[in-house]
Amino acid sequence: MLVDMSEKTWGEIKDPVHGYVYISEVEKEIIDTYPVQRLRRIRQLAGSEYVYPGANHTRFEHSIGVLYLTKVLLQNPHLSQVISGDEAKEVRLAALLHDVGHGPFSHVYEHLLEKFLSKTHEDLTRWVITKSELGDKLRSLGFNPDKIARLAVGGLHEKGKAFLDQVIRSAVDVDKLDFIVRDTYHTGAEYGFVDVYRLLRTLDILEDNLALDVGALSAFESFILARVESFKSIYFHRTSRAVQIMLAYAMERAKDELGLLDFEDPERYLAKDDYTTWSMLKESEGAAETIRRLENRDLLKCVYERTFQVKDEFISSLFGKEEFRRNVEEEIANEAKVDSSYVIVDVPNVPSVPYRHSILLEPMEVPVFKRTKNGEKVPLDLNRISGIFSALKGFVNILRIYTEDRYRSQVREAAKKILGDTPFSARISF
Repeated sequence: MLVDMSEKTWGEIKDPVHGYVYISEVEKEIIDTYPVQRLRRIRQLAGSEYVYPGANHTRFEHSIGVLYLTKVLLQNPHLSQVISGDEAKEVRLAALLHDVGHGPFSHVYEHLLEKFLSKTHEDLTRWVITKSELGDKLRSLGFNPDKIARLAVGGLHEKGKAFLDQVIRSAVDVDKLDFIVRDTYHTGAEYGFVDVYRLLRTLDILEDNLALDVGALSAFESFILARVESFKSIYFHRTSRAVQIMLAYAMERAKDELGLLDFEDPERYLAKDDYTTWSMLKESEGAAETIRRLENRDLLKCVYERTFQVKDEFISSLFGKEEFRRNVEEEIANEAKVDSSYVIVDVPNVPSVPYRHSILLEPMEVPVFKRTKNGEKVPLDLNRISGIFSALKGFVNILRIYTEDRYRSQVREAAKKILGDTPFSARISF
């Protein structure tokens, strides 16, 4: 039996998005561990502050927000009837800890993880929860760290209870619902109102999966639209991406010099955050010049942009292949008569794009139902009842070419010749 003190309220945290978030004694115990406190030094949207000065919020406050929305969801009577008290405690802690594996500059660091270690931040989340002080703390409070770790990444896979994983990882989960409203709040780039509470309070379970009541369809459509617009205007903004590309380049250049991928234990990994890594990069031989440029906002320039909206998964996967991108870079560089290192192809489905698994870039099905007068849940086809979902589902690929300011003209003309002309609006880069 889990420690009963988890039901006792310790106090509250004032969140700018959700208001007062009440924290239990056990949640405070976990919040006060180093792995969670470290998230105060990991920005949510590394690079976006160059476009939106207010986008300096952190993974810590996002994690508190996800914990809060999980509590709201678990108060939903449809779920509270099938999720036990102990399971609810476990899901809340998993929500709180779902991001503890993030590295410096959040998803930008994931570029290194995937390229050189074939890992993601989710792999490291499970590692940190089970092998750091978090594991000891969870055990002392009566929890199974491995179970919490699997829940945190949507990997519990308990038979008949898929909905437990889907609270934190699904088409409409507490993670996405928080970062959409939080990121738009801090950037000021708010695209429509998303009624996250309507969604959370009407979700139900259909054949072991979280499902959407058709009565909340308009709230879900608003959520889809907000995700698409936020992707284009926040997560894949051309200037934010320029910063992220440069950060990824700096870390890759300095990874061996600074041991950025050397961590035999969680403590060495957790010592890396935005502050420590920036300071090390600034003093390193391989990255100092790039950091100097970032500090002076001397950024790469986007000289070409083209959007492909297709339903073909093969086309989308092609964009994500490094060999394909390198060939395009070589071809444009040869045409422009510059070194290929000065031509960079950027597409959304590379690891350093924030939330690449959470943006509407992949086929996404959400179980939907209508409730009859006698309470029976009748499944519906979302594609048939939502023109918005049907139109936006699929793949949105934005291909961009970046280069140095001094090569803008020749690289732009070379890209146009090889990839086709691009609208005038895409030629503007600030």
